[in-house]
Amino acid sequence: MDFEPWWLIFVPVLFALGWLAARFDIRQMLRETRSLPDSYFRGLNFLLNEQPDRAIDAFVEVAKLDPETTELHFALGSLFRRRGEMERAIRVHQSLLNRSDLPAAEREHAQHELAQDFLKAGMLDRAESGFEQLKDTRYALPALRSLIRIFESEHDWPRAIEAVKTLHGLVDEPVPQIVHYYCEQAATALAAKPPNVDAAHTALDAADHALSTTDAGMSSKGAMVRTAMLRARLALLEQDPKRERLYLESVMTDAPEYAGLVAEQLLANYRTAGQAQAGLELLQRQYARHASLDLFNVVFRELRVQQGSAPAWAFARGALRSHPSLLGLDRLLEAELANGEGAAEQGPVPGADLTLLRSLIHKHTQRLDRYACRSCGFQARRFYWQCPGCNAWETYAPRRLEELE
Repeated sequence: MDFEPWWLIFVPVLFALGWLAARFDIRQMLRETRSLPDSYFRGLNFLLNEQPDRAIDAFVEVAKLDPETTELHFALGSLFRRRGEMERAIRVHQSLLNRSDLPAAEREHAQHELAQDFLKAGMLDRAESGFEQLKDTRYALPALRSLIRIFESEHDWPRAIEAVKTLHGLVDEPVPQIVHYYCEQAATALAAKPPNVDAAHTALDAADHALSTTDAGMSSKGAMVRTAMLRARLALLEQDPKRERLYLESVMTDAPEYAGLVAEQLLANYRTAGQAQAGLELLQRQYARHASLDLFNVVFRELRVQQGSAPAWAFARGALRSHPSLLGLDRLLEAELANGEGAAEQGPVPGADLTLLRSLIHKHTQRLDRYACRSCGFQARRFYWQCPGCNAWETYAPRRLEELE
């Protein structure tokens, strides 16, 4: 096709149209900018200068001047919640829900934010009701996860189990905490007066079934160890020492890092059967393969009882030489002093003031004699399957803090 010179007339026309469009966009932007209250820009300035308190006050003023700014209301509510001002956060999100002209998507968003406010404020019944209303919305998954947290905090294990099963149907991810829910049911049944043995069996059977599923194979050893420990406790109640020993020794074999948690009960089992020496030898072999402070403490005390102070101190010296530990030294001094005031005269260090020595060491070991959460760092003197700080499962290593440093 031939080029016609008169087509060139379209070039300036196109440039003129582009210029007009740019002018229109700039004027529109300036018009919208002028319509924003000065408080909006003051709030942005305060945020940039890391002055959140003054920024919130400025944005609150904007929200009062222009109630239609829903995104600003959501931002304010989130800021209030993060700062712990739950009453103000709840009021902001409730005011949004009270608007009859609020679109459905934003109404769901406001409902989810309000339920989170209630949850953080500890108003669990209202939070549960709020999250239940989101089951058929785009917030169904986060709402279900929040419901699981609520059921856990209320120790409502049957509902927690059903919620986790529902979650597993929505997302293809492992949910190993369901094993612990069954274990919690079993522990509750065993703690009842009198113990509900049938309920404990049912719960532990369900835990074993959960462990045998595909996602349980992705869980850590903790759930398996806990199930075995509860099985051993149940066998003890049913006066079946052979089965009790079987479960406890399975922990020593399959999860040796947890041996310190079952050593005392296993030794008691051997002692009841008149085999205290065999039980001590088993624990000594276990310590030689997998040393831990908890296991050291049990072996040292039992050596002191069965064989006297000299063999116990010989074991302690060798153990502390191989695995130096202030906490281990503190434990053996404590055990030595517990045998009476004359223990120091009979021991390998006659005349030593063990009381003074132990008090000096104990001051430095108090902070080390704890278990610590790998997730949030929360420390506790006893072992927890669920961290009291962050509520995560199986985040406590079965070793004292000194052993982890």
